[in-house]
Amino acid sequence: MNRFLILAPLALLATVPHAQQSKNRVGVVNVQNVIKNMSGSKTYLDLNTKSSADLKARQATLQTLAGKAAKGTAADKAALTKAQQDYAKVRDGYVKQIDAAFKPLATKVNTAVAKVAKTNGYSIVLDANVANATNLIVHANTAVDLTQAVLKEVK
Repeated sequence: MNRFLILAPLALLATVPHAQQSKNRVGVVNVQNVIKNMSGSKTYLDLNTKSSADLKARQATLQTLAGKAAKGTAADKAALTKAQQDYAKVRDGYVKQIDAAFKPLATKVNTAVAKVAKTNGYSIVLDANVANATNLIVHANTAVDLTQAVLKEVK
């Protein structure tokens, strides 16, 4: 009986590599690169550029007003509050516009990714930028990069 208790865990360990050898494959796609090279993405890209520049300028103004309000009058504090409200309103407007411009692109990209993944036997495809930014991917072989295949599919 004691031999069985010693050998049972070893037998289970021997089967683990076989269980891990499934047909699941993981691929990555640089979605930003795909979008930059897609036809019809100019409106979305221009809107992103415009909104980033505008919001950056507004943030600089807010910082200046915050400095004045910290050591200033009630009028300076009121100006800061008004600028913060305007900033939030403009930001929310940009978010809605960007979402609307991105929706058809996202549909096209998602369809292309799904088709390329299915054709090449990938079970999971990750956005390379998001995976890298969140440290989800520590290492990826370049062979699992499906960006070029997806680019061909969306064109």
